[in-house]
Amino acid sequence: MMKTLNEYMAMPYRMEIVEDKDEGGYVVSFPDLPGCLTCGETVESAVANAMNAKKAWLEAAIDDGIEIQELDSLED
Repeated sequence: MMKTLNEYMAMPYRMEIVEDKDEGGYVVSFPDLPGCLTCGETVESAVANAMNAKKAWLEAAIDDGIEIQELDSLED
């Protein structure tokens, strides 16, 4: 059964933050959410943008019926 948007948003998907040495700023991606990435001038703005991108990505996946990878339990 598919979870709700709020349930997916509450899941601690791993966020990768990489400094863009060529263009400046930071690029943020979620490896478990293919194609979900964004950027920002500062780490703080990049993380804020990432939360918006994560929400938009999850909303689109739910609307389109795309399977969303669930995180493995740390206990497993």
